[in-house]
Amino acid sequence: MYRALVDAGAVGRWRVPDGMTAQVHEFDAREGGAFRVSLTYDAPDATGKTLGRTDTYHGYFARLVPGTEVVEVFVFETARPELRGEMTMTTTLTDAEDGGTDVVIVHEGIPDAVPAADNETGTAMALANLARLVERA
Repeated sequence: MYRALVDAGAVGRWRVPDGMTAQVHEFDAREGGAFRVSLTYDAPDATGKTLGRTDTYHGYFARLVPGTEVVEVFVFETARPELRGEMTMTTTLTDAEDGGTDVVIVHEGIPDAVPAADNETGTAMALANLARLVERA
């Protein structure tokens, strides 16, 4: 499971909500290592946070605890001031009672301009994608 959190190819497959495609531009999965990712809406009339239909964000890995935790700090690439600001996403893995793995993602610093329900829905979609990805492995 942890490998899917720190592998660029895997992240490009699972960390994308339905109705979007991902492009991983940069991904150096080590503490202090940088990443840059774009998510593009499939719908031709959608509006992204960065340009056209695309949301691009970049940041760095603040903490990596193999098998247990990934902490990422990132910002949207945008001209819109209401979407600026540093955000932190902490992904924690714990052993589940059924022998699987529980995954908890906590977001901090999400701009007020991003509806909480939208963030929650996108995260749930990504987690479902992650489950499908690791179950196939």
